[in-house]
Amino acid sequence: MAEGFTLFLLSGMLMCGLLLHTVSQHGANVDKPSKKPNFIIILADDIGWGDLDANQPEEKANNTPYLNLLAEQGQRLTDFHSPASTCSPSRAAILTGRYGLRNGVTHNFAVGSVAGLPLSEVTLPQLLQKAGYYTAMIGKWHLGHNGPYGPINRGFDYYLGIPYSNDMGCTDLPGYNLPQCPACDSSGPQVIRLKRSVHGGCYSKVGLPLIENSSIVEQPLDLWTLTEQYKSTATRIIRNARERGQPYLLYIALAHMHVPLAPPLPPEVSAAGRRPDDSKVYTASLREMDSLVGAVKSASDDTDKDNTLIWFTGDNGPWEQKCQFAGSVGPFMGKWQTSRGGGSAKQTTWEGGHRVPTVAYWPGRIPANTSSSSLLSGMDIFPTLLSLAGVTPPSDRRYDGIDATNILLHGEQTGHEFLFHPNSGAAGTFGDLQTVRTGKHKAFYITGTGHIQAMCVQNQSHYIQSVFIDVCPPWWIDGMHNYVKSSGLSVFSEHNSKRLHFSSFLLIVHYAAFRYCHFAVFYKPRITSGSVI
Repeated sequence: MAEGFTLFLLSGMLMCGLLLHTVSQHGANVDKPSKKPNFIIILADDIGWGDLDANQPEEKANNTPYLNLLAEQGQRLTDFHSPASTCSPSRAAILTGRYGLRNGVTHNFAVGSVAGLPLSEVTLPQLLQKAGYYTAMIGKWHLGHNGPYGPINRGFDYYLGIPYSNDMGCTDLPGYNLPQCPACDSSGPQVIRLKRSVHGGCYSKVGLPLIENSSIVEQPLDLWTLTEQYKSTATRIIRNARERGQPYLLYIALAHMHVPLAPPLPPEVSAAGRRPDDSKVYTASLREMDSLVGAVKSASDDTDKDNTLIWFTGDNGPWEQKCQFAGSVGPFMGKWQTSRGGGSAKQTTWEGGHRVPTVAYWPGRIPANTSSSSLLSGMDIFPTLLSLAGVTPPSDRRYDGIDATNILLHGEQTGHEFLFHPNSGAAGTFGDLQTVRTGKHKAFYITGTGHIQAMCVQNQSHYIQSVFIDVCPPWWIDGMHNYVKSSGLSVFSEHNSKRLHFSSFLLIVHYAAFRYCHFAVFYKPRITSGSVI
């Protein structure tokens, strides 16, 4: 019994130190392709882990047939996490391979933001562009839309998309949202709509623009035709790449599944001019997104199938406050930590906020119909693609992503030993370290004064069999509590550049086949100075 506690304590102490990864790790013995591969990154917005049919086959849904095929012919990454639980920080980390407090993006950029991803940051498209790649982006940027911060100035040769989220500007025919937002004020100028929304949660002061390269080509854009514009542009880029004979990076940042949703209306609804049942809107939008993925896969398969890696993932979990217009977190339904609006997914460091559906597809290179439970992050896309392209990133900075090539191509079950999740708006300060994951355990660091709580969350009853007794026996709880109370637990937080001395370990979550046991002890830490990393 004492030996078991000691072993766990050692692993817990390791968790409290930050493991610094470099892009050279995990990929040292990688066999490079004979020619530079093409890369297609498809990033869904506000998508739930449970939205992918292949992640929940017992549900027998058929909402994502093309993604199911992608998974059947590729590899599902079942323990893959977005770098943050909200839009801008997650996207910045994906393109830089660095946590938000390294790359400077810890908040979402607003419509009125004058800056963006710091210009000192080097992005994935910039590095691939210098290596001879044609780089194109379609979709939501959300990393700064003024002057030098736009995508054309951050490494993309071509861009078509929206500068921020599709709910951050009015449209003439609004999609489905909660609350339902009004149309643009038709009495105002065509571009600038001066009348404010009657709903505080709606942005309707400025018409939502569609931008091509650096020019506005439509304002307000038509949400209901946006998917077809993205689809036709993506397939054109892929097919033109073969004629150029140039390797390419295509980054598709979808509007799906972010509200407002604007799925194709059923013929009977369109003819009658009425709205369909709200309960069917999300499913229809999910199927529309899936059809776009299918079109991209088909175009890629028809051109350079054996030399193209398609990587599908999400920027964060579903926006649960949107109720019937939000996705499924699958079995990750813990309600212990919630965001200000009451949800437990997007904006939180609860599992539903950052565990996202992820599939990697590369015929002939990635073994078909496989899955990996390696602990991975969206930050790993940066070093992995650079490694496959034979590109070395600048050595004047630290990176947090790892090269996952051997996981994808050779079935290795390595991954992050430690993975940090920043605060994304649920409480406290944006960007601050809030959660640490190592192996089957996840620790939450929460400032406050309170009492000891121990609880088990039954996500689905048939998964639970005396989990609390099996995973968190009383000797373990008493031993951990007494040890940290008597000696203190020192956590070096590179995230906050401060040394945190906790008088108690805060929250341990044990993962075992969707069975969770939570142990929480709330004590206020004292903060002293520490070295900046």
